Amino acid sequence: MSPPPAPRPNDGSESTSNSDESTRVPGGLSLDSTQLDRYSRHIIMDELGPEGQAQLLNADVLIVGAGGLGSPVIQYLAAAGVGTIGIVDDDIVERSNLQRQVIHRDEDVGDSKVDSAARFITDLNPDITVVTHRTRIDKQSISEVIPGYDMVVDASDNFPTRYLLNDFCQLQKIPIAHGAIYKFEGQLTTLIPDGPCYRCLFPEAPEPGTIPDCAATGVLGALPGTVGCLQATEAMKVILNAGNPLTGKLIFYDALEATFEQISYQPDPTCPVCGDTPIQSIESVEYTGSCEVSE
Repeated sequence: MSPPPAPRPNDGSESTSNSDESTRVPGGLSLDSTQLDRYSRHIIMDELGPEGQAQLLNADVLIVGAGGLGSPVIQYLAAAGVGTIGIVDDDIVERSNLQRQVIHRDEDVGDSKVDSAARFITDLNPDITVVTHRTRIDKQSISEVIPGYDMVVDASDNFPTRYLLNDFCQLQKIPIAHGAIYKFEGQLTTLIPDGPCYRCLFPEAPEPGTIPDCAATGVLGALPGTVGCLQATEAMKVILNAGNPLTGKLIFYDALEATFEQISYQPDPTCPVCGDTPIQSIESVEYTGSCEVSE
């Protein structure tokens, strides 16, 4: 593994260093004096230390969606020093987004969300390499975008994308921190390879049109901040192999009642993706409507 300060070969972003002083950690990694200062509140934790911070700096995380959920995920993973952050979104910034999508500014209206997000990250933390994917995740693009990332954060807003991410990442053995929001409610789970998957939890998607989007129903502006921060925390836990991620557990958050509830779910042996006879590719799956696996 290369030292975290070294530039990564993608969009030309560079890491910076203000001093030759550095701290060596196992594996030949090093943190320069600027990084030791920036990440000092991580480094002093026994559970992380310089080794844990180096793990974050060498991690490659893909965030699917640069909207309400993606905004706090981007904020906190960038601040924490996740070394490479990929962002997937094909949308542009609209003024109605600004009530909850806090990485975007009024002057970003009309610009692509991935470009706006990239500017935010670069301004916040020059250590971070940003990779932008201005596209929609579908069966054609997913195999070009996701391979090479260590972790995926699902901040999407529709069921076909959620099932597609689940199926592809299960096949590729890539963990997912999943979140979803609706009006005053949110939910969160973490999908780990060889653990129960999204289809074990939700075998079938709702019929098209039965779940309205936030343009039709609205969403509390602070709600994605709560859920997105928890997604960022889950992603960091997986990267660091720290604590117990929400594998086989789903958290429900009710903002009106200020309550968190947790349920457990088990692997489904009949699941077409992770069960006893799993699919071998996503080609047999139709990712529209009910997202069913073809027999």
